[in-house]
Amino acid sequence: MSEDSGITVDTNHDGDQHHVPIGQKSPHVVQEEEYPMSPQRQMATPNPFSRRNTTMEIDDYFTGPRDLTKHSKWPLFMQMHGSILPKMIVPLLVVAAWATLITVLSKLVPNVNLGISSILLTITGFVVGLGLSFRSSTAYERYAEGRKYWTQLIFTSQALGRVFWLHAVEREGSKKQDLLAKLTAMNLLVAFASSIKHKLRFEPYTYYDDLVDLVDHIDTFAKSATEEHEMRPKPGMFKAIGENLGLSFAASNPRKLMKKAQSPLGNLPLEILCYLTAYVDELATGGQLPVGMQQTAAYNGLQALNDVMVNTERILNTPLPIAYAIAISQITWLYVFLLPFQLLGELDWITIPATVAASYIILGLLFIGTEIENPFGHDVNDLPLELFCQQIVEDMETIAARPKPRISEWVKNPRNKVLYPHSESSYDVWIQRPESAIRNALRNRPHAGFDKGDKSTKSMKSTKSSEGEQSV
Repeated sequence: MSEDSGITVDTNHDGDQHHVPIGQKSPHVVQEEEYPMSPQRQMATPNPFSRRNTTMEIDDYFTGPRDLTKHSKWPLFMQMHGSILPKMIVPLLVVAAWATLITVLSKLVPNVNLGISSILLTITGFVVGLGLSFRSSTAYERYAEGRKYWTQLIFTSQALGRVFWLHAVEREGSKKQDLLAKLTAMNLLVAFASSIKHKLRFEPYTYYDDLVDLVDHIDTFAKSATEEHEMRPKPGMFKAIGENLGLSFAASNPRKLMKKAQSPLGNLPLEILCYLTAYVDELATGGQLPVGMQQTAAYNGLQALNDVMVNTERILNTPLPIAYAIAISQITWLYVFLLPFQLLGELDWITIPATVAASYIILGLLFIGTEIENPFGHDVNDLPLELFCQQIVEDMETIAARPKPRISEWVKNPRNKVLYPHSESSYDVWIQRPESAIRNALRNRPHAGFDKGDKSTKSMKSTKSSEGEQSV
């Protein structure tokens, strides 16, 4: 499907193309029967899992995660969205003011020279570089580990979705009930991913747009706490500005909502996992997973979900030891504040911009390590958890879009070119030939591909042989 000047090009099963104006449904969409008691979803409402309809605003440069679906044509070194520079505005202004003060005192005040030998740059620079390298490597290790476990979550959700939809047998006399039970279990897989996202961001309730409708039918501590005493963060303009600029005194405790809870919050991902386990147990004991390996795959998937839940919480709750974090921050800032004294003797007034430029490089590495140390938050460079949850939603919808395919529907299809590209003949042609003809074609298929790539060699050999014959 492609879009050109407001026209959507659709290709049907016969290979023909026809144009469908944007806004109209594709001819492949099945017409649904409307019932008074089953209202359809209003498509005008934005998808709570997607940021596709959002636009770039000023706060997108300070808060995130960054929307990976958007594309910038600016060169990489000129891009601001995703850069650490917006959060370095205040620190760089402080450094610039400090460098200006030192330079003005030394140049304009008589008998005052604050310049010192630059040998200290070499001595302390090695220690600062070592500390920043350690800070960056440990932070990225946590970032990469977080991405690995969310990849495992997506993989496991796909596997369990296939087990529920394809392997679970719909029993005679209760096919409709089993069908709706499958859809409910697949929705709980989506709810599990969303609940982990909110738990990792210290959002313990269930009133969030991407979660409330998925868990409203199950009994959980988080749902009870939401109904009894719902608490929402109160945003303030000055507080938001301070947080966007990276000012530590403006940042609130991320666990504030959990500390102020008036009733038990439980562990929502774990509770959802218990419901999924109960569903798999009923499938196994009710004979709906008749093959032993299907039951094994289901229980292994549940164990993998538990593994994801525990390890993402481990990453969240075991940051770099505070002693290391404080020491690295202190020696980095000390090095930055000593820069003007060491550059003054060589650069004079150029000390001010030189100090700012050097501070941007040094503090940039420090700030990046601090930002990605917790990869699950709302910083610009954190993992796009909304995108991962949206992928799971789309995967579940894709799996459930069609009933379990029967072999006869796609193997015996007249457009099935079973020996392509060696033969353009379809299944209907080959099924009428003897088995020996099929096996002979399979035997010759590798040679056909080899001959096509060896034409130049054969032509050279034939040319040499003809020249030899002429000489004789």
